[in-house]
Amino acid sequence: MRSKTPLRFLAGLSLLTLVFSSPAHARDTLVTASIGEPLNLIPIFATDSASAQISRLIFNGLMKYDKDLHLTGDLAESWEVKDGGLKIIFRLRKDVKWQDGAAFTAEDVEFTFKKLTDPGLPTPYGGDFEKVASVTLRDPYTLEVVYKEPFSPGLASWTMGILPKHLLERENLLATPFSRKPVGTGPFILKQWIPGERLVLTANPDYFEGRPAFDRYIHRVIPDQATAFLELQTENLDLTGLTPLQHQKQSDTAFLKKRYRKFRIPSFGYTYLATNGQNPLFQDQRVRKAIGLAIDKRQLVDTVLLGLGRVATGPFLPGSWACNETVPPSPYDLSEARRLLSEAGWKDTDGDGVLDKAGRKFSFTLLTNHGNSERQMACEVIQKMLAQSGIEVRIQTVEWGTFL
Repeated sequence: MRSKTPLRFLAGLSLLTLVFSSPAHARDTLVTASIGEPLNLIPIFATDSASAQISRLIFNGLMKYDKDLHLTGDLAESWEVKDGGLKIIFRLRKDVKWQDGAAFTAEDVEFTFKKLTDPGLPTPYGGDFEKVASVTLRDPYTLEVVYKEPFSPGLASWTMGILPKHLLERENLLATPFSRKPVGTGPFILKQWIPGERLVLTANPDYFEGRPAFDRYIHRVIPDQATAFLELQTENLDLTGLTPLQHQKQSDTAFLKKRYRKFRIPSFGYTYLATNGQNPLFQDQRVRKAIGLAIDKRQLVDTVLLGLGRVATGPFLPGSWACNETVPPSPYDLSEARRLLSEAGWKDTDGDGVLDKAGRKFSFTLLTNHGNSERQMACEVIQKMLAQSGIEVRIQTVEWGTFL
């Protein structure tokens, strides 16, 4: 077993990590926290960050990213991309067992693919597999994936966690208790889940890459970021995310510098304003474009993130192969925003400062979750910015699960 010298981390926007050297906890335990509680640990339904974080400790994909963000094998021992990207042949590891002792085989991969492409299952990850024409098992540890056309994220899509066919083939995945009592192939096994409080995972002694460095991984649910920071200061956490304010102003005390190490690393996350396409307010493309022009994204980054971020031009990490660095951010242009809204028929006919059209005010509710001060602040800044173009925004904050 590897050294159990405990690590303590702080992660924050961009992100940050702190490593601790003198623990208050047992030397075999890593304690972290999140504002949200996982909703579903089945990988194809793990859409919120808390679910995805825990799910990745329990399940493996055929592929994974290494520390340099390069794709490498996980459950796949090797792979070949052939015919100009139309075919991938995966050769699977033969030393992998599910956490109940059953052998992992290519049938589990085929089963997972069928669930991902089942129109009756509402998984948001199914789109990554729509271009797959067939998945053929050559033998228990070799499978061939054929695409209808070359698909650049094809190999990366197989980082999806693989499901155990022998446990789920007769289960209704939308109602199975497996979502809270998962069995994977990963480094940790879920042992306890206290709703609203914590999840406790223990090391998988039979993990194919070797036993993890920690015997226990405790994920605490702390709905408020300020409270989590207090728990950090009292040494009840080993790892947590930092808000920009905590990173810039609050984490450089002598105590924290002595007990923790802080890092800033790139974030895979991005924040965006999503509009409901079924709402008549947002169905006109000119209106959607006007909203984008009326929001000063650079000011949002500077005000909400204290400069610890950058304006996004899409959902791809800057510096990654999928990001087109030549695409400029949409500009801030309040005059053009007002012109587009007027062209779409929205005018302030009664002089109250709010646009109206056919007797309807341009007013909507912007929803966000409790516990995330950056999102709440961003909503307030957006509210003020859109008011300048005649759009009224009401803000509503709800509990994380309700928000999702």
